[in-house]
Amino acid sequence: MKITRLSSIAALGAVAALSLAGCAANEAPADSGSAAPSEGGSGTTISGTIEATGASSQEAAQQAWVAAFQTANPEANVLYTATGSGTGRENFISGASNFIGSDRAFEAEELEAGGFGACVTDDIVEVPAYISPVAIAFNLEGVDTLNLDGETIAKIFMGEITNWNDEAIVSQNEGVELPDQAIVPVHRADASGTQETFTSYLAAVAPDVWTEEPSDEWPLQSGEAGDGTSGVVDAITNGSGYIGFADASRTSGLGQVAVKNGDEYVAYSAEATAALVEASPLEEGRSDHDLAFAVDAAAAPAGSYPIALVSYLIACTEYEDPEVAALTKAYLGYVTSEEGQQVAAEAAGSAPLSAGLQEQIATALEAIKVD
Repeated sequence: MKITRLSSIAALGAVAALSLAGCAANEAPADSGSAAPSEGGSGTTISGTIEATGASSQEAAQQAWVAAFQTANPEANVLYTATGSGTGRENFISGASNFIGSDRAFEAEELEAGGFGACVTDDIVEVPAYISPVAIAFNLEGVDTLNLDGETIAKIFMGEITNWNDEAIVSQNEGVELPDQAIVPVHRADASGTQETFTSYLAAVAPDVWTEEPSDEWPLQSGEAGDGTSGVVDAITNGSGYIGFADASRTSGLGQVAVKNGDEYVAYSAEATAALVEASPLEEGRSDHDLAFAVDAAAAPAGSYPIALVSYLIACTEYEDPEVAALTKAYLGYVTSEEGQQVAAEAAGSAPLSAGLQEQIATALEAIKVD
């Protein structure tokens, strides 16, 4: 079955950002409710241990998901380590992770090459689980928000605009006192789907400036590098004049960029991000249990935030250990359920999946064999 179009994502209400970064793996997040106890294919209670690595963008959400799921399923143990998407994909191929989080799906050539060591076969499941804005955050004394268009953003990260009082920035921020101070752009040191999302945005909206191909690895020698999302955020937080990009859930307390889309500057929000994803198709040529979005920032509808991270959970359709299969299927089912998505919205400010997409994902997860 070839999926060519995503059914509309339902309109989203406002979501509150509640930091659960310190939530222990065995504690339920406040006011989130708890996941219903799950059963395996034979009707037995879910139990065992599964290990996962991958996207650091999902970290706050994963902490909340794991806490709620394990509270409802005390015999189950889910271990998620935020290593970055690139390392997560490497671990899935090597067989070191039972499932992974990744800020991009495997590409067509990667799927064709196969060799997924975690799986009995090369048939895998890829489902969106976490949709979130990628924020452009900065640290500039006395300045909380800035308006920037795509060309200016591209020139900053290309190293062509090097001072905060450059006319290109001043002209878009009337009344803002911008200092004669050097700009220090920060990128990811590791392979990162968040980085690929950001470079894809630059390539789409400012192709004459950003001439590099979209990539999960930073293609330039300029700027400073941070290890993982936390490394980027720490660099910006501790460096006056610094600017970088990261999952919006991790940038609280930093200055924020409203990104120009069409004739208006749009601040990030779950609603504005959902509007971009709603207009995006699923990639063609994939199986009905491989739900990968083709997001095009250049085609962002009016009012949408044009830098959207669609982060995936990737698993095998067949595992050697049936206990691992049952637990993985149950956990992914909880994460992508209405309850699981609300937990992530409260923990990380993400945009919940629509009811229609939740149904598609539930069907895709049926491909995971548990008997």
